[in-house]
Amino acid sequence: MHADEKSDKAVVPMKQSNKEGLPLAEVVEGRALPKRNTGQATAVRTQSRGTASNGLAGVRQAARQKKDVQFTALLHHITIELLEQSYFALKRNSAPGLDGVTWHTYGDNLLEKLTALHGLIHQGSYRAQPARRTMIPKADGTERPLSILCLEDKIVQQAIVYVLEAIYEESFMGFSYGFRPGRGQHDALDALSAGIYRKKVNWVLDADIQKFFDAMNHDWLLRFLQHRIADKRLLRLIAKWLKIGVMNGSHREASVQGAPQGAVVSPILANIYLHYVFDLWSQQWRRQKAQGDMIIIRYADDTVLGFEYEQEAKRFLQDMQERLQAFGLTLHPDKTQLIRFGRHAISDRKRLGERKPETFDFLGFTHFCTQSKKNGAFVIGRQTIKKRMRATLHAIKSELRKRWHDPLPKTGEWIQKVLQGHMNYFSVSGNDSSIWLFFNEVRRLWLHRIRRRSQKGFMSWDRFVRITSRFFPRVRLLHPHPCYRFDVRTQGRSPVR
Repeated sequence: MHADEKSDKAVVPMKQSNKEGLPLAEVVEGRALPKRNTGQATAVRTQSRGTASNGLAGVRQAARQKKDVQFTALLHHITIELLEQSYFALKRNSAPGLDGVTWHTYGDNLLEKLTALHGLIHQGSYRAQPARRTMIPKADGTERPLSILCLEDKIVQQAIVYVLEAIYEESFMGFSYGFRPGRGQHDALDALSAGIYRKKVNWVLDADIQKFFDAMNHDWLLRFLQHRIADKRLLRLIAKWLKIGVMNGSHREASVQGAPQGAVVSPILANIYLHYVFDLWSQQWRRQKAQGDMIIIRYADDTVLGFEYEQEAKRFLQDMQERLQAFGLTLHPDKTQLIRFGRHAISDRKRLGERKPETFDFLGFTHFCTQSKKNGAFVIGRQTIKKRMRATLHAIKSELRKRWHDPLPKTGEWIQKVLQGHMNYFSVSGNDSSIWLFFNEVRRLWLHRIRRRSQKGFMSWDRFVRITSRFFPRVRLLHPHPCYRFDVRTQGRSPVR
């Protein structure tokens, strides 16, 4: 994980197209015409799912050695073995698409079905199906549209994801964490904390792109893909998925922009879009315009940046807004903020007669400035976002209502899984109080539901705790200090972002 990975070519501001007939995206991004590859390795046929993607090793090696190589033949890497690997990579219990086919039912005569699907892909007869639209609630009370694809579309998309990862994982920046293999939310959180602790960060810019997945421009995305991909068959597949749309009753609503949330291929397409729109540009801005320290952490469309100087932070925010607008994107006015944050924030605000430093939310945690009780040193406090905790508790309350008449052990086993999953993510240093609060609220909800089952079956709090204590995991720290974990993960290869 290299913090200061260099892009293959410098990024320049918007300018008019030249006369050489290059794609417009090449000109806007300041990139030379990609070289065509001539010796891609063919896919290796094997009966083992674990080695089904060995044929992509040649693609990955070529992408690593030549950052400007353009791949002309990629679809032949979509083998029956890779489709099988893709099938087993999907979630087993996900909701079915319009065809009603589940993961388990598709597994009957799997090889026969995958062979037929493979033939359709390479004969050009494969047709993507519209998605089934459903709305899922968000922590802020709004709803997010989720597209549920048919299973075969998921399989093909997952296979294409493997191909795209082989190419773009060699180019993505070190500060990009979202939806990438071997990287997760806690890696981004660790890098953010390590950067604030170790760099001269006095200001934090919390930037959120408004409805990013809905606003992605199809033309720009396809132009970005053409930087590295010249296989027209693969590009046509991606274009189909972008435009196929959703079913509204008996009518299909085609999509004119955006990538469907819930589609397997959407996350990597989003990363490719932001790689060209934001990552390369922000890296160049840091090198050419920043006089003080600057850190960048991006997880999908949620970005946190740290600056040494306020004026540089304001200048970057203005430039970022202009940059995003050129590609059809805007910053969310309510979720984007520039705040004083860092080791001097508490003393600076006290000197100015202001209250405690402001906070920002990132990946489920509210970050705030505090001090060590031992020596008064600066500490980054992290607590579970309150509105997210409330949303989770509301969902638990609804589920307990459905389990009203279930035996206590059965409900207890379900609660144990919920609590362990919650702790697996939120059990970071300094967040003990939030976890204890969450556990106690779950206890209270469960006891309330038990007491309402029968007027004669009243249960005291002490008796309830004795009976249910075996289902509540012990609260303990599962994630070490972010700097320690960051150093272990990077093994000294990367400075802070």
